[in-house]
Amino acid sequence: MKTYRIAVLPGDGTGPEVVVEAEKALDAAASRFGFQLDKTSYDLGGERYKKTGETLPDSVLEELRSFDAILLGAIGHPDVKPGILEKGILLRARFELDQYINLRPVRLYPGVETPIKDKGPNEIDYVVVREHTGGVYTGSGGISLKGTPNEVAVQSMVYNRHQVERCLRWAFEYARRHGRKARGVGDRNTLALVGKTNVLTYVYDLWERAFHEIGEKDYPDIHRDYYHVDACCMWMVKSPEWFDVLVTGNMFGDIITDLGAMTQGGMGLAAGGNINPEGVSMFEPIGGSAPKYTGQGIINPLAAVCAGQMMLEDLGEQEAAAAVEEGVKLVTGTKLKSMAAGQMGYSTSEVGDLVAEAVARG
Repeated sequence: MKTYRIAVLPGDGTGPEVVVEAEKALDAAASRFGFQLDKTSYDLGGERYKKTGETLPDSVLEELRSFDAILLGAIGHPDVKPGILEKGILLRARFELDQYINLRPVRLYPGVETPIKDKGPNEIDYVVVREHTGGVYTGSGGISLKGTPNEVAVQSMVYNRHQVERCLRWAFEYARRHGRKARGVGDRNTLALVGKTNVLTYVYDLWERAFHEIGEKDYPDIHRDYYHVDACCMWMVKSPEWFDVLVTGNMFGDIITDLGAMTQGGMGLAAGGNINPEGVSMFEPIGGSAPKYTGQGIINPLAAVCAGQMMLEDLGEQEAAAAVEEGVKLVTGTKLKSMAAGQMGYSTSEVGDLVAEAVARG
C-alpha cells in the first residue's frame, strides 16, 4: 500500500479547527482508494512564537523538505505584530522550499451564491497560476531618511529570465493537462498572460516576450491571450467565462486571486497550492486564521478540505482528489444553507463529517 508522508501545520486561530475537517476527508479518501497518509504535526504559529520567539526553526525547515506534501491551516495571531509570522513562516517556507508556483482555482460550486449577477458554475471555472518567489515581495529596496520629511522608500519588482520561464512553462503544461479542452468543456486550451506592458515596460516586456517565445516553440497547441491586469479585474466581474488558465507575476496574482475568491463564494471556499514541482509543496485555505471565530465551531472548513483535495491531486491520487471534490459539491449543493461562518446550518465538525461521509460512500 502506497504511503505518503504529510506534514500538518494547523497554525493559528481557526486553523486547527479546519485542518481536522480536511483530515477527515483525506482519511476517507485514503481508505476508499487504498493508500495511507502518515501525518506529522508541527506547532508552528503564534503560540510557539510567544513562548520561544521562534517562527520557523532551521531544524524544522530541514524536516519539511523530506515530506511528500504539507497541509497548512492558517498563520496569524492577534497578539503578534503583523508581518512577523507571515514573513518568518509563510514567506520563509515559500522561498527556501522554492515553492515558485501558487495555484489558485476559481471555481463556483453548486448551491454557492456569487455576487456576480446571472453567473453560475459554468461561467466561474478557471485557474490562476501566480509566480510565487519573485517580484516586489522579495523585499529588494529599502528606506532612507526614515521619519523625516524627505523620507524615501523603494521596493523594486525584480525578475530574471529563469524565474519567468519556469513559471510560464509550468503554466503551459498545466493548461495542456487541465484546460477547458482537456476537461471536455471547451474546444481549446487557453493560457492568458496577465500583465501591464503599457506601464511596467521592462518587467512585463520580459514576461511577454518569454510567453510568446515559449508558446510558439514548445506549445503551439495552446491558444495564447493577454490581459492588462486592470482589464482582467473588470472581466473577472463582467465575463469570467472568458477565462481558462491565467498566468501572472507575484503581486498581480495576489490581487486578482482574492477578487476571484469573492466571485466563487468567499474565502470559506478558496484554497491554494504553493508548489515546487521538483520538491515539497504546501496546500492551504486562503482565508487566514479568523481569530474572532476561534473555538466557536462555526467556521466554514470547506476551503481547507479543498486544499486537501489539491494536495491529493498533486500527489497523483487523481481519483481520490475527484472524490473529495465531488463530496464538497454534494455538500454545497444539497446541505448548507450558506457558506458564511455561523450561517451554514451545521457546525464546523458536522460539515467535515458530511464531506467525509460523501467521500467514503462514493
